[in-house]
Amino acid sequence: MSTPDGHTTACHIEACLADLGTDRFAQTFVSFVETLGVDQIMVFAIENTQARCLLSWHFSRSVMAGKLAETYLDGWFLKDPLLPDLVAAPPQSVTLSRLAEIEGRMSADYRKLFFENPGMLAKTTLLAVGEKLRLFVSLYQSDPAAPLCDPDLARLAGRLALLHFEKASDTDLPPPLAALSERERSVCLGILSGRKAEAIAADLDVAPSTVITYRKRAYAKLGITSRAGLFAICGK
Repeated sequence: MSTPDGHTTACHIEACLADLGTDRFAQTFVSFVETLGVDQIMVFAIENTQARCLLSWHFSRSVMAGKLAETYLDGWFLKDPLLPDLVAAPPQSVTLSRLAEIEGRMSADYRKLFFENPGMLAKTTLLAVGEKLRLFVSLYQSDPAAPLCDPDLARLAGRLALLHFEKASDTDLPPPLAALSERERSVCLGILSGRKAEAIAADLDVAPSTVITYRKRAYAKLGITSRAGLFAICGK
């Protein structure tokens, strides 16, 4: 994907700033991130010995991505080589790190699980620290011929994510679902509440087959492949 021109970038930034702290931000933000030429973005908030997924979005088919997110949340984030850096980073800072810079700090198991097995070729991580949150904003690229995403625009993406999630009001809506369409979100919320496709279909006044279609679309966007993956990234 080509780098956006200055006017396009300015429009995306302006839209993101206008939507900070609202439910509209996620969709506006992923539209901006897509122009950076990345295949996937993940935003995790790290709080002491806990990790939360705030955003999971995939622009290309990636059956491994959802599973990796589940695994990362299941304690592996504690072995992230950048975790000490995130913990030590001062408030109001956004620091960029490339995969090549931290490979030597990874354990063999971590490297094999998150990079060698899934074939991850490039990753740019923003360590974004505010007054309340410490975020990993990770941008993934799988095309070996593609240039690494622009560092200044990547830092801007990290800053925008931090500003939004620090400003966003507490809500019952799991953050990863904010970027979905209204129907996709409703289906996912129904699944999280334990409802069957038939019951969700009745609530939405659509056919059960339509619910399955919305579910497939939502899972593809979130980079997950199962109900378990949905529960994992939504912290349920």
